[in-house]
Amino acid sequence: MSTKPSRKRQKTTRSTRSRTRPLSQTPIIVFLLVVCGLATLCIGTGLAWFLSLNIPDIRSVSDYRPLVATRVLDRNGREIDAIFRQYRIVVPYNRMAPLLPRAFVAAEDSRFWQHGGLDIWSIFRAAVNNLRSGRRSQGGSTISQQVTRALLLTREKSYFRKITEAILAYRLDRMLSKKEILTIYLNEIYLGEGAYGVEAAARTYFGKSAADLDLAEIALLAGLPQAPSRYSPLTHFSAARARQRYVLNRMAEDGIISAATARRAYAEKVHLQKGNRQKEQNGYFTEYIREQLSGRYGSEELFRQGLVVSTTLDSRLQKAAIRALRDGALQVKKRHRAGKPPQGALVALDTRGRILAMVGGLDYGTSPYNRAVVARRQPGSVFKPLIYAAAFERGIRPDAVIEDKPLVIRNRDGSTWRPKNYDNRYHGPTSLREALVHSRNIVTIRLLQKIGIRPVLALAHRAGITAPLRPELPLALGASPVSLLEMTGAYTVFAADGLYHAPLAITRVRDRNGRIHPWSRSAARRVISPATAHQVSAILAEVIRRGTGRRAAGIPGAAGKTGTSDDNRDAWFIGYTPSVTAGVWLGYDRGRTLGRGETGGRAAAPVWKEFMQATLFSAHRGTP
Repeated sequence: MSTKPSRKRQKTTRSTRSRTRPLSQTPIIVFLLVVCGLATLCIGTGLAWFLSLNIPDIRSVSDYRPLVATRVLDRNGREIDAIFRQYRIVVPYNRMAPLLPRAFVAAEDSRFWQHGGLDIWSIFRAAVNNLRSGRRSQGGSTISQQVTRALLLTREKSYFRKITEAILAYRLDRMLSKKEILTIYLNEIYLGEGAYGVEAAARTYFGKSAADLDLAEIALLAGLPQAPSRYSPLTHFSAARARQRYVLNRMAEDGIISAATARRAYAEKVHLQKGNRQKEQNGYFTEYIREQLSGRYGSEELFRQGLVVSTTLDSRLQKAAIRALRDGALQVKKRHRAGKPPQGALVALDTRGRILAMVGGLDYGTSPYNRAVVARRQPGSVFKPLIYAAAFERGIRPDAVIEDKPLVIRNRDGSTWRPKNYDNRYHGPTSLREALVHSRNIVTIRLLQKIGIRPVLALAHRAGITAPLRPELPLALGASPVSLLEMTGAYTVFAADGLYHAPLAITRVRDRNGRIHPWSRSAARRVISPATAHQVSAILAEVIRRGTGRRAAGIPGAAGKTGTSDDNRDAWFIGYTPSVTAGVWLGYDRGRTLGRGETGGRAAAPVWKEFMQATLFSAHRGTP
């Protein structure tokens, strides 16, 4: 009898197996799906966290692109100021004083050259001390960790951040050489007083480059990273000296210097630079060129490309301008026993329009408002030479005569205007030459009526005046406000035989790769004929010799004109020699009177003379 199962039973068995196999595998599949889901979640979370760190792709020092200063040079190549969000000047390792990197390593991370980005012993020691004190006062950070903290992380103090910092420091140590990490560190670290990196700090504290620091200065800088404000030698000299001693001792313990060398360095007197003299002297000019650079490069390049800007400024004349302006303002204050001296501005240009000096106020630190460029004030009689130039261009001679007698002008609204001369007198038939020499208002108004306002407006526009000039007869008396820079630029037309050169402050820009980019400027344009320029100059020379500008006398080959607005609110003098044109303005910001008798001839002309004497001295020495 056969024992084989029937065909029907076999089918039943197969059917049962086919139904039960998926049920037995279901937990495994679910488990795998859960594991895969968790892994995906962890990987995604980790990736999101990693991306949230916003890690810059730094694979070499050349990838290090921090905020840096744009350096400003005067016409002789000397650095006079900087433009920055963070004052940092990146320098390579080989352009630092040899002991400088070693001092920072000794003070901050003595095992820097041995560890792999983390110093476990230092971390353990800091953790024990923190547990004892109950505070997170010590971090045990290596230089690699400080670099990652500066570049990648916030300043928050937490254990999670410390773990993140350690991971990134280890990664950084694998990607860069020790020398590259140290180079970034020395350029990135904040060292107080607004200085980032050792080069900026060296210039801030000692007025010199990091390459020129001696051991005593190096030790002072190397003591700053722990607490830059608390150890600043400018404000906390005793604390800074204590840190200096610590650094020197660490260097001696590590065998970098001998104990005797450390003692000599500590005994050395360090000469600190008090205050930002560059900003005090050149702040108005620097702000003027910053606006021009921003318009061409934008803020990103201006603050990240490490541009070096060559300018037209003459540092010697800039100092002379500051001194002359302050002296003149103090004289006005003394004469009237005023509480505060008036404000002032001075601009000087050479015959081709290059700005040699620019002072926009008595103190940039107190008031950065640039009165030489931004402020528009009534120029008074300083505007008159443009009217006479327009008349001479139309064939009217300087010896032409106009009657100086009372004048009544009826306005459109039915009112009347009765202008007067400054001395309230009338002088009868007067030549144009004498009218300009003695600044006669009535003759100038009648001359403007004769030639019309439009030729004067057109000439002023060609001479670089962009301020809106009201097309009315009071234009003859300088009633329309203008800036000192534009008005002084217009006077260069007379010094340059009738040609106008737009004021120029920047000559070229060097980028971070050393490429030179010349600064373009518009070509000179003809404003008046050489004959007209000579006629006006001859009369303005008489203004200084025997007219309203006598207090400016004594400058060889000088010509110029005074200007005074109503109630002596503004005092002007603009004058020139064949090589330099300078303009001076004095007044109060709120427009109150300077005081009785404070005309352009009395208040502003002596300032101009003092400054122009400095230009003669500079010319004797070879500049401008």
